[in-house]
Amino acid sequence: MEITPPGDARPAFSHDIELARRTLDAQFGEGVGAAVLPDGHVTVLNKAPALDRMDEIIADGAVLGTMRYDVGRGWTFIPRMQAARAMEGVASRGRVVADDGAIPFILKGSNLLAPGVVGADPGIKPGDEIVILDRQGKAIAAGRSRMSTEEMSARGRGMAVKVRWAGEEVLPTTPRKATWEEVIEANRTEIERKVSEAVRFIQRVVKEHDLPAMVSFSGGKDSLATLLLVKKAGLDIPIFFIDTGLEFPETVQHVKDVAARHGARLIVEQAPREAFQEGLRVFGPPGRDYRWCCKTNKLGPTVRAVMKHYPEGVLSFIGQRRYESEARASKPRVWNNPWTPGQVGASPIQNWTSLHVWVLIMSEGEDANPWYERGLDRIGCFLCPASDLAELELVKEGSPLYGDWLEALRSYARSKGLPDEWAEHGAWRWRKIPQSYRQELESAGIAIERIDDKAAEPTALRLALAKGVSPCTMGFSIEGAFSRSLDLERVANVLNIIGPVELNVEEGWCAVEHVTLFEEGALVAKDPDPEALKEKVERIRRAVVKAEECVGCGVCVARCCEGALRIELGKIVIDDSVCIHCGRCAEPCPAVTFGDSAFDF
Repeated sequence: MEITPPGDARPAFSHDIELARRTLDAQFGEGVGAAVLPDGHVTVLNKAPALDRMDEIIADGAVLGTMRYDVGRGWTFIPRMQAARAMEGVASRGRVVADDGAIPFILKGSNLLAPGVVGADPGIKPGDEIVILDRQGKAIAAGRSRMSTEEMSARGRGMAVKVRWAGEEVLPTTPRKATWEEVIEANRTEIERKVSEAVRFIQRVVKEHDLPAMVSFSGGKDSLATLLLVKKAGLDIPIFFIDTGLEFPETVQHVKDVAARHGARLIVEQAPREAFQEGLRVFGPPGRDYRWCCKTNKLGPTVRAVMKHYPEGVLSFIGQRRYESEARASKPRVWNNPWTPGQVGASPIQNWTSLHVWVLIMSEGEDANPWYERGLDRIGCFLCPASDLAELELVKEGSPLYGDWLEALRSYARSKGLPDEWAEHGAWRWRKIPQSYRQELESAGIAIERIDDKAAEPTALRLALAKGVSPCTMGFSIEGAFSRSLDLERVANVLNIIGPVELNVEEGWCAVEHVTLFEEGALVAKDPDPEALKEKVERIRRAVVKAEECVGCGVCVARCCEGALRIELGKIVIDDSVCIHCGRCAEPCPAVTFGDSAFDF
């Protein structure tokens, strides 16, 4: 059957099914959820591209519909024809009846126009998900309302419903109940084939590398499957767990339980207790485009642990799968870790789907991390900025940890003159908020712009950097933060010393030579060469100090051969239409010489 690529489907657990049922009942009336998703039918979910979160719901050989999470609105069920048919005789809301004359056109792909509406349930609003019925109550299409009930009833001009799905024939519902035990049995040959190949891979990699081996264990399903495969390969090797200090307590306990159940030695390395709080104080909240937390709380402890326990090198079996992301899809199955000298990574499940992983775990009778049963499809730090807002809502409901984090975010927001909504609706997950997300917030009536002047901040301008460099699409990246917010327009002007500058005042950032600076003081730098990256960041730092701490001495003005510099209101100003970005004016400069000292890598 066709599902949205890459097709990394996973089991729908009880939480997922109950959430879909509640959403269906709220949209289409009491009892619809149970009619569309009856007990005893094997159901799987498949993640589809969306601004936040969207999952296809698959049962009885068909995609029933899609669960989509929208900012400010929550969950919506988008029915396809299989679900629309299951609602017949049960739904009491969200229905529109089409005139007989309109039906042939709808079935051929046309939308339902207002003159073709002969009835509509009360309370329909533009944007609602709709099921279109014929006069006999048979579902013929599903789509999105473009009018309210009152507008449809007026039968004026215009589109009443934008049709997404239409058709007379759907697959018959499976008459008997099915279980995951039957799924395991039906796929036994496939799983045995995948397991056999993975075991051969593990044994071959061990022979090819004269290194001690371990299983890198995160507490998620993929690392659990990897451990099971390593055990099947006849290896008795340690479990290696990095406790970032940001783990769910259930994850920590799960790791201990797995190690005890399998009689495996457990090596745990913990991030310093104060690492994240200090990083938060210096850098502000981590973001998808500003992941300093991975360096302070994960990469650092990993390097320390490897050097402590495996100074001569180690072979790490890692639960990495190509279906997880484009970046992982392009990675080899065996690789040398550039960030941890001497560590060789190997993934036995590189080509497995999520269903392969889950069927193996179920067939072995293993207990997985309990957070999967609570709705999460990936397990990581409880405040991971890579999480969807839908996932963070689940964490907020299920863990007291997120309440404390949300209060810290609100406190940070207020210190920057931002509204609480900036924290509550997930805008903190980026330094440079995507325009699509800004528009989504605006359409939901959620404002995240500054509401008052920034609080008083330290006067000494210093640049703190997350330790080390990390991989990125360009090669390497560094994140950092200045000790106070920046005069963005002034900094952007002086950065012409380095090269042509891009400035976006509305979104609060400027960029030069793949280094982005944010008004609040954050810095993200990228470069193919790690040493060149460090040198570039130092040049940027000096230019920022020059801009912020200029005393108007005029030394740099005299050094400019193009006449691009002048003193205005006691500060230098660069005419970017004349400047050739040669850098001759950068130094000597009293502000740089007596200001912030160079950072230490």
